[in-house]
Amino acid sequence: MVHASLLCFIILFLVLKFFLIPKNKRRPALVFLFYAKIEAMDKIIKTISESGSFRAFVLDSTETVRAAQEYHQTQASSTVALGRTLIASQILAANEKGNTKITVKILGTSSLGAIITVADTQGNVKGYVQNPGVDIKKTATGEVVVGPFVGNGEFLVITDYGTGNPYHSMTPLVTGEIGEDLAYYLTESQQTPSAVGLNVLLDEEDKVKVAGGFLVQVLPNAKEEEIARFEKRIQEMPAISTLLASDDHIEALLTAIYGEDHYKRLSEEEIRFQCDCSKERFMDALASLPAKDLQEMKDEDQGAEIVCQFCQTAYHFDKNDLEELIRDKS
Repeated sequence: MVHASLLCFIILFLVLKFFLIPKNKRRPALVFLFYAKIEAMDKIIKTISESGSFRAFVLDSTETVRAAQEYHQTQASSTVALGRTLIASQILAANEKGNTKITVKILGTSSLGAIITVADTQGNVKGYVQNPGVDIKKTATGEVVVGPFVGNGEFLVITDYGTGNPYHSMTPLVTGEIGEDLAYYLTESQQTPSAVGLNVLLDEEDKVKVAGGFLVQVLPNAKEEEIARFEKRIQEMPAISTLLASDDHIEALLTAIYGEDHYKRLSEEEIRFQCDCSKERFMDALASLPAKDLQEMKDEDQGAEIVCQFCQTAYHFDKNDLEELIRDKS
């Protein structure tokens, strides 16, 4: 997001530029100050071991989760739970090709309610938690435990390849801590042995300090001794929260995963929180309502307002908008 200090600088620069231009050369358009919603970019690095036996993704998702916290005004536990699910979606989308969308639904039974995220292969992700106000104090070590507040339930993944027939796959939540649930899903549903680590660290004011994670997967040609060595290394890895707290947590993650083994960097791609909602899309949703309902909105409410669940943007439709929809139905 644009920081307040930067926004003030941009506005001040435009104002000064306007008044320093001679009056006879000023362009009227310069007096219109605007706010540009700019999201800072995160990144995902895709790697493969030199032997071709393992692949690993490492992610810095700090700005992604910060944006989600700002949009939804989430408290400590809801920030961490939503953040972990956003990272999980980014990992799953990074596994796909083409124009694919991945929807992850954490359908828990406890106080956080459902967590819904959608990621695509272009690096975009959006999401929300049903109850963003859930706030649980940190443990003595500063960790935020979310499992009890996610509860039992299902880990549902919907893969949409754009063909009109999305594929649904579901596994039970094993801990509700999201990372373990994603690893279980990949192992059970996709039959791919996987190690996953993801977390969100908060500062003293419960604002997002850093967020990220990793995925390590065994590839079909891996030998038993290689698998055993990697399993041992993963088991001995420092806690994900410790690695994320490092000055360069991306490199710390890669070092923890590969140790002294050689690996290749396949790609480094940008990822971000970005919602694709629009007034036109919500207009289409209103158009699906019966004319009777639209007429009631027009007469009783003088219009309609729809708030996007993913980014909290409000779209207002006045009487003329509703009248147009009603006419189209006649």
